[in-house]
Parts: sequence; structure tokens; C-alpha cells
Amino acid sequence: MNFIGQHILSVQQFERADIDRLFSVADMMEPYARRQRLTKVLDGAILGNMFFEPSTRTRVSFGCAFNLLGGEVRETTGIQNSALAKGESLYDTARVLSGYSDIIVMRHPEAFSVAEFASASRVPVINGGDGANEHPSQALLDLYTIRKEVSGQGKSIDHLRIAMIGDLKNGRTVHSLCKLMRLYNNLYFTMVAPAELQMQQEVVEMLREAGHTVVVTDKLEESISKVDIAYSTRIQEERFASKEEADRYRGRFRLNQSIYTEFCEPNTVIMHPLPRDSRMEANELDNDLNENPNLAIFRQADNGINVRMALFAMILDVVDQVDSHSRSVNWYTNR
Repeated sequence: MNFIGQHILSVQQFERADIDRLFSVADMMEPYARRQRLTKVLDGAILGNMFFEPSTRTRVSFGCAFNLLGGEVRETTGIQNSALAKGESLYDTARVLSGYSDIIVMRHPEAFSVAEFASASRVPVINGGDGANEHPSQALLDLYTIRKEVSGQGKSIDHLRIAMIGDLKNGRTVHSLCKLMRLYNNLYFTMVAPAELQMQQEVVEMLREAGHTVVVTDKLEESISKVDIAYSTRIQEERFASKEEADRYRGRFRLNQSIYTEFCEPNTVIMHPLPRDSRMEANELDNDLNENPNLAIFRQADNGINVRMALFAMILDVVDQVDSHSRSVNWYTNR
């Protein structure tokens, strides 16, 4: 894949060699992501950060990543605050706003809407999440996190055992992550969800056709007893017809320190794309896990900066210029 000038709409654009290249650049971004060094390689460039669905981490992370490369960010948040509320088409919005930006990140509540927008854009577009369909940059940062976490245990992504837990039907993060992980070798997936919220059959079959083992179950404890990664997701309330319908499933698969100690192997890594639902009736990852060194959810969020900086640098073709436009920071930092 030639990243230069490309839209990033689906993880199915990537081959394994592309991921290796991206992760190599993400590693290179570490001192800049941690604010140990400063680069102005994108000085004067503008990111159009267009989020038509609620977001905290993805929106702020993309904005920070672009700022840390020296660029400027212009944001549009909420359909009600945009001309889409007046009936403007995605085509017209794309034609106009791509004239104001050098690259655009877009989130939209409808599946495949970002691809529709990108088809009319004059600049590269990155999919920040399109309904229940995909979330490519989240899957990339998840995989980057998995690689970093298990490498400390002397393991690689190949041959890993991973349990995916929660709302697998509506969770776009797990859809994209599965599609990426199909590129690796001999993986063991356990899909833990109520029957009504199980992973789509086409995703399960895709993994099996790629040579991976997939077990479908609604039993949590036995499913996390022999895995390297326990990847939890929240109930995607916004994808249900009503809060009452979502409430039927909320809190079904809770993981706390007691369950972890009893059932998980000592080095099992706990992941979650965030936000985790910490309300009492949900509490999918209990706060008593916060001091568990294998809770990787905040390292996972931090890694999003590296990966998103790498995407910007590769798409805008400045990877080889980052260091030459850099200097030490002049403020206090303990990072």
C-alpha cells in the first residue's frame, strides 16, 4: 500500500507489511507523542476534524496528533452544528470542507457514510468511525498495543489467544480488529457475548477461512482462563432502539480483580477501547483493576497518539522530515 495521499476507510486496505511499516513509524513518533521533543514538520497544514457523533478520545487524540506534528486543527462537532442539519448532502459538505483542509478525519453515525464523503473529497480522509461498521485507527492502535504488551512477555501477535467480550454485534472496534488480525498466523479467538450480541457470522467465517480457531460462547469465566488478551467492550447503547433494550444486556460480563485472580493467567493483558461504562449497573471493568499492572487500557489510549501521528506523517509524506524539523521542548516534562 502506498500511504501517500490515500484515504484510510477500512482495515481491509492493509496487508501485513503495511502494518509493519506503520508500526515502525509509530515507534519513531514516541518522543514526539510523549512531548519529549517538538517537531513542526506540518507547520501551516490544516486538519479538518469532523465528528458528527459523540467522541472524546478519538477526536482529541487525532487533534493532538496533528498538533504534535506542528499542524493546526479545525473542528466540527455534532450534525446539529453543521450544514447537514439544513439538508446539505455529504457530497457538498465534502467538496466545500476539503477546500479548507489538507486532510480530514470524519466520524458519522451511519455505516459507509465516511466512504461516501471521501468519494467527493479533494484531500485524504481518515475514517474515525462510521456507525457500527468500522473504526480503522482504533483497530490499528489496539493491534499496536497488543504487540507492545506481549513483546515484553517474549511473544508475538502470531499464535496469540484472545477473548473478545461484550457487545460484539455493534462494537465497530472489534469488527475492525478481527479484520486486521486475520493477517496473522494461528490465532485463537473466543467470542464471549449473549447470542443476540454475538460477532457477525461473516466475521467469524472470515477468521476461520484465514486458518484461525474461533469459539463462540456466552460463558465468561471459562473463556478468560487461557488467553493472552481479554478485550472487553461496552454495550453500545446508541445502537439500540431504546435504553431499556440496552439495559437487558448491561452488566452481563463484568471483570473485576477477584475474577481476574481466580480465572486468568498471571500475565493476561486487559484491554478496552474506552469509554468503559463505570455505572454500577454496568461496570464492565471494575475500578479495583486500576492498580493491576496488566490493565492496559490507558497505555492503549496513549498509543493512539503514536499511531495517528504515523498515519498523518505517512499520508502527507513527511516521515523523512520529522526529525529535521524538531527540537527539544522548552517546558517542564516528566514523561
